[in-house]
Amino acid sequence: MADVAEKAGVSRALVSIIFRNQAGAGRETRERVLRVADEIGYRPDSAARLLARGRSRTLGVMFTVQQTFHTDLITGIYPEAERLGYDVLLSGSTQGRSEAKAVEALLSHRCEAVILLGPDAQPGYLDELGQRTVAVSVSRRVPQAHVDFVHSAEGKGVRQAMDHLVELGHRRIVHIDGGRGPGSAERRRAYRAAMRRHGLEDQARVIPGHHTEDSGVETGRLLLAERDSGRPLPTAVLAGNDRCAMGLLMTLTRAGIEVPRDLSVVGYDDSHLSHLMPIGLTTVRQDAVLMAEHAVRFAVERLENGELQPREAVLDPKLVVRGTSGPAPVEQARRPGRPRPL
Repeated sequence: MADVAEKAGVSRALVSIIFRNQAGAGRETRERVLRVADEIGYRPDSAARLLARGRSRTLGVMFTVQQTFHTDLITGIYPEAERLGYDVLLSGSTQGRSEAKAVEALLSHRCEAVILLGPDAQPGYLDELGQRTVAVSVSRRVPQAHVDFVHSAEGKGVRQAMDHLVELGHRRIVHIDGGRGPGSAERRRAYRAAMRRHGLEDQARVIPGHHTEDSGVETGRLLLAERDSGRPLPTAVLAGNDRCAMGLLMTLTRAGIEVPRDLSVVGYDDSHLSHLMPIGLTTVRQDAVLMAEHAVRFAVERLENGELQPREAVLDPKLVVRGTSGPAPVEQARRPGRPRPL
């Protein structure tokens, strides 16, 4: 500001008044000061100004780099945070960088609250974190932890997907588990309950997996190997999430399995991946924007109203039917698929 004042021929105090957009400077003087500031590349240090008042007005977001649904959530976090007057700082976890390290980096940069996207941390860590700062967990609910929760009604989403498949005539419906991924336990329970409800308990099969493309690829190879040894393919697969569904689709189609004529596939999330395949993915949609908005509002309301206790928002999912689900195939004699060139 001293540089701007010297070049504009005014006092530093007057420059400060103009940058704060307060009364006390004429129109011509204000325009001259702003023009000089632009010429020399001056930008007010809003972070320093806020810290001087004891606030950073910054929300930290911990996310997993490989999870595409997290990018959809982040896309919704930014505009809502800006609308409420907050900045956003991101910190990613990877195979070589733990969630705890990502969170501590956010806190060391004076983030006032942290939003955790699909955290995999132990319940004790989440509770301890919630005791020392405002924290919101998105897509994962941990009872008793002192944090806000925003998630979809996982059971309702799985029921919609299973009812859709059963109505199409499917009976041999396999579920690829998401391991410890967010929502996996609830989806697994809902799948088993749906199979019981439809009288298909003896057909129920849960294949261990993860929320990754590799998990879908491995499951596809397993199902193909079983087919070659005489076990029929399932007629439908409910994948743990869209990434897993994509890996499965890639493996099956390369082996000559036609989706959905030979086998139907349903994902979960409705991430932007679901629109990228030549055949649109039937999937259970979680409203990423609405989840992001709830998470930001929960964090901001607790920051600005310190008496608020952690809350929970449960949002309704919706089945989105696209091209990967169709009527169950008419049972035929076993016929090997024709591999397609890579």
